[in-house]
Amino acid sequence: MAQRRVLITGAGSGLGQALAHRYARAGDKVACIDLDAARAGLTRAALPGEGHLAMSANVGSDDAMEQVHERIVSEWGGLDVLVNNAGIATGGAMVDTTMAEWRNVLEINLLGVVRGCRLFLPGMIAAGRGQVVNTASFAGLAGAPSIMSYGVSKAAVVALSEQLRAEVEGRGIKVSVLCPAFFRTNLLESWQGDPRLKSFAGKMMETSPDTLEGVADRSFAAIERGEFLVMPTRHEPTRWRLKRWFPNLYFKQLLKLVKQRAPGH
Repeated sequence: MAQRRVLITGAGSGLGQALAHRYARAGDKVACIDLDAARAGLTRAALPGEGHLAMSANVGSDDAMEQVHERIVSEWGGLDVLVNNAGIATGGAMVDTTMAEWRNVLEINLLGVVRGCRLFLPGMIAAGRGQVVNTASFAGLAGAPSIMSYGVSKAAVVALSEQLRAEVEGRGIKVSVLCPAFFRTNLLESWQGDPRLKSFAGKMMETSPDTLEGVADRSFAAIERGEFLVMPTRHEPTRWRLKRWFPNLYFKQLLKLVKQRAPGH
């Protein structure tokens, strides 16, 4: 396989960093994008191979992402793989989530994906090949309470990915959307919202049977196979089938699970 040009947002830690290592081990060159310049640089420095890049950028900024695009085109001529992975974690019910919190999470989790696609997709279409990978979450499929803005932002990423897949069909471009549930990572560093829910989410991560390395391995393998809907945590494929085939039963089980695991229960 020829060396691919891969850009990953949120590559300074967590799943983005783990995917960067997998692409580099496959012989690809990786542009590591992160809000934290030091983290982006550390990820790049640890990758095997040569030709990798590190850049600091806020995916919530038009100007910042346009600068990333300009550098990639200048130095690499374009991309073969775009991984829109950067995001923030939020928690809170509808009535407890401020409009400022809504705008912020949508600006990053949803419009950050839009920016990446709008900037790099034209080059892929012109080349007649490429791959777009969007990191959503099982929260975007689950319909769970108390993660209102986060769940809605990730559901929107799933919908965007579905529509994008249809738009680029026949143009040599593959689309994948990753929908992991809780696993042991540092996502909560970006938490915004109810601190009680942050504590609850932290406990869910700590007790999850899924490790970062396992989720990254399953995600990367599915991406390489060209799969569209990727659920790389162990229990979620079964839960997704239950929701699709038996929605009322799924809803009852969801409420029961939420009650059992609610803060203070």
